[in-house]
Amino acid sequence: MRRFLVKALQNAGFEVISFDNGLSAYQRLREEPFALLLTDIVMPEMDGIELARRAAELDPDMKIMFITGFAAVALNADANAPKHAKVLSKPVHLRELVSEVQKMLAA
Repeated sequence: MRRFLVKALQNAGFEVISFDNGLSAYQRLREEPFALLLTDIVMPEMDGIELARRAAELDPDMKIMFITGFAAVALNADANAPKHAKVLSKPVHLRELVSEVQKMLAA
């Protein structure tokens, strides 16, 4: 799934760096700024909500988007997900993903 998303975003002209777990992504976020964090919720080593929370602490202006089959979890106030995060529910069409990423980055 991650490879399809990466390819779709790259084909739309975005520079994409992908990680297979939340901890690796967080370590990279600490090293350099990113315009957008696109993450699932269920991931090994650090879940997407924790990753998003920590990313928002590093850079409050970073755009955050979840693609998940657990949208209710991300939208739950007790989850502590950043309030400004966008949530796309799986299955998501690649055109919809590209469109939503373009909108977030333009805002």
